[in-house]
Amino acid sequence: MTIFEKICAREIPADIVFEDDVCFAFRDIDAKAPVHILVVPRRAIPRVAEADDAGILGHLLLAAARIAKAEGLTGYRLVINNGPDAGETVPHLHIHLLGGRQLGWPPG
Repeated sequence: MTIFEKICAREIPADIVFEDDVCFAFRDIDAKAPVHILVVPRRAIPRVAEADDAGILGHLLLAAARIAKAEGLTGYRLVINNGPDAGETVPHLHIHLLGGRQLGWPPG
């Protein structure tokens, strides 16, 4: 069971900012921007390369946009890491919602 599954099950506390029947979102404890929220599907999907449900993927993106609006962000970045070489540390698909400051380009 991943840390995200434990957060979803309320076994580990988190600052949850959004949840519905498909996903939940919480503030990252190792924030890389003033606003750093993780949007996570309730269904355990290891990573985007193994996703097989366009509905869930679309739902995550729409949820991230809804959360960004609720956070008052006018500009933000959505990041999905796929595999350890991309910086993935938890094998459970999630979107990083980053904002609240000027974000440089290129990332990484």
